Amino acid sequence: MTLDGTNAHHEELARRLAGEGLLTAEISYWLPDHPSVLQIFVWQTLDRAPTFPALHRFLDHWRREIEATIHQIRIAHSTLLKPTEVRLVDGILHLH
Repeated sequence: MTLDGTNAHHEELARRLAGEGLLTAEISYWLPDHPSVLQIFVWQTLDRAPTFPALHRFLDHWRREIEATIHQIRIAHSTLLKPTEVRLVDGILHLH
C-alpha cells in the first residue's frame, strides 16, 4: 500500500463493484459484572447482503472471545456503489 492509501481505495472500490455494501451493526449487550446496564456497540464494515459473511465471522468471534451476552442486533445495509452507477469519463475538469 502507498502512503496515500491508494491500494486501500482500489480494494474498497473492487469490493463494492463486486456487490458488497456498507453494513452497520448495532449490538446491544450486557457484561457479566454489570447485568443491569444494557450497553451498545456499533460496528461498520463492507459486507455482502443477504448472507452477511463478515458479520457472521465477527459474531462468532464475539461469542468465543468476549464475555458479554448479546441482547439484540440491529443491522442496516446499503449498497452505495453499483456497477451500473460507474461511468467512465475521458477527462477531468479541475475547479479552483
